[in-house]
Amino acid sequence: MKKIVGLLVIALLIFFVVAQPDGAANSLQNILGMLRDVAVNVTRFVTHLV
Repeated sequence: MKKIVGLLVIALLIFFVVAQPDGAANSLQNILGMLRDVAVNVTRFVTHLV
């Protein structure tokens, strides 16, 4: 079951990239931006602990 769900998620992602490349790129940029902000905030927190 996990394998089928994983394949469906991958197929959906590929479809999204092919059907709406601009939207997919914007979504990826937003996700990467959020991850960067989290990393910066965690680093700042740990730095202030020391």
